[in-house]
Amino acid sequence: MYEKSLLPNGLRVVTASMPHTRSVCLCIYVGAGSRYESDSEAGVCHFIEHLCFKGTEKRPTAKELSEAIDGVGGILNAATFRERTSYWCKVARPHFGLALDILSDMLLHSRYDPAEMERERKVIIEELAMIRDAPDQMVGVLIDETLWPGQPLGREIAGSKESVSSLSRESLLAYQRLHYTPGNTVVAVAGDVEHGQVVEAIALAMGALEARAGASWAPARDGQVEPRLRMEYKRTEQAHLCLAVPGLSLTHPARYALDMLSVILGEGMSSRLFLELREKRGLCYDIHSYAANFQDTGCFAIYAGVEPRRAGETLGAILDELWKIKRGVPAEELKKAKELTKGRLLLSMEDSRSVAGWMAAQELMLGQIKTVDEVVAELEAVTCEQLGQIAEQLLRPERLNLAVVGPFRSERRFRSLLGLS
Repeated sequence: MYEKSLLPNGLRVVTASMPHTRSVCLCIYVGAGSRYESDSEAGVCHFIEHLCFKGTEKRPTAKELSEAIDGVGGILNAATFRERTSYWCKVARPHFGLALDILSDMLLHSRYDPAEMERERKVIIEELAMIRDAPDQMVGVLIDETLWPGQPLGREIAGSKESVSSLSRESLLAYQRLHYTPGNTVVAVAGDVEHGQVVEAIALAMGALEARAGASWAPARDGQVEPRLRMEYKRTEQAHLCLAVPGLSLTHPARYALDMLSVILGEGMSSRLFLELREKRGLCYDIHSYAANFQDTGCFAIYAGVEPRRAGETLGAILDELWKIKRGVPAEELKKAKELTKGRLLLSMEDSRSVAGWMAAQELMLGQIKTVDEVVAELEAVTCEQLGQIAEQLLRPERLNLAVVGPFRSERRFRSLLGLS
C-alpha cells in the first residue's frame, strides 16, 4: 500500500501510488497541537497555523499564496488538533511540484509579519467568539473541560481571548523552532506518483532542515470517582447535550471494539440511539456518538440537540440505551456494524486526500502504518464478548460526564438523572 523513506535529518516520507487518479495530495503532519502547550501558550499552535498562510519570503502576501493554488484549481488547507497540526494541498498531478514548493515555503519561510500577526490575532479572537455563539460547538468545548479539567486536553484548541491576546511574535517563533522539526514531522504523498521521485523532490525542498527531535507532552490525569456536570446558560431554541465517559488510547487493544460499540449505539440512521430517540420518540433531529483516541487516553461521547422541555427525557433515554447495551449485543447487529465501518473505510480510500492523511497520521502518532486490509482484519476479529467487556469497563455511572448548553437556570433535573445529590 505504501513506501517509506527516512531522510538523513530524520524527516519521514511516505507515499502511496494511486495510478488510477489524476490528482495528487501532499500532507505534512507535525507533532504539535494544543496538548503540547503550557497554560501561557494556549492557542499558540493554532496561531502558527494561521500565520503560515499570511505570506512567506518568496510570496509575501496571503493573496499570492492563495492565487498560486487557485490558479491551478488546487485546494490548500490546514488544521490544528490536540496532538498534531496538518497542512495539506491537493492538485492535479502535473502540479505536484508547485504544491510541494508552496507547503514547504509556508512551513520553513513564513514571515510572521508583526502587522499581519496583529490582524490575525483579531481574526482568531473572532473565531473563538463564533464558537461561543454556536451552542453545538460550545457543548463540545464544555465536555472536554469536564473530562480533563485543568489540563491541556480539556482546553479549547484555539486557546482563549486572554491567552491569544498575550502571545508575542517571539513566543510563536520559539514554539515553532521547538516543535516544527524533521524528527517530529511526516510528509505523506498519495496519487499517481513514484516514490523515488517524490523522496528526491522532498529532500531538495526540506532536506536541509536541522536534525532535531520534537518536545514531549504531559500525561492525562484521571481522578474521576463520581459523575460530573457542566452547564452554561444560553437562550437557545434547542438544548445541546453531550454525555461522555473516559475512553481508550490509540494503542489500546480494545479500541476497535469501542469503535463498534459507537457504531451500534449512535453512528448512522440504523443505530440504536437514532432509531429510539429520533424515529420512535421524535425527541431530536441530530443525535450521534463518537469515539476519540489520543496517545494515552480517549473518550466516548454522545451528542443530542433537543427541545429544552424534553432535555431531561432525552438524557434519560440515552442512559437507558447505555445500560441496555451492557446486557449484550446480538451477533447480527455486530456484523452490521462491521460492514458499515468497513464500507466507509474502503470508500474513503478512493480519495488521495484520505489516503495521504491515513498514512501521515499513523506514521506520526504510532510510528507505523497499518494497511486497510490489516485494519479490516482487526475489525473482523471483534467479538460480542469483547463488546460486553468494554461496555462493562467504560459505561459506569460514576464515570459519566455531562455538558449542557441551553436555557436552564437549574441543574436539579440533570443532577438527579446522573445520580448526584
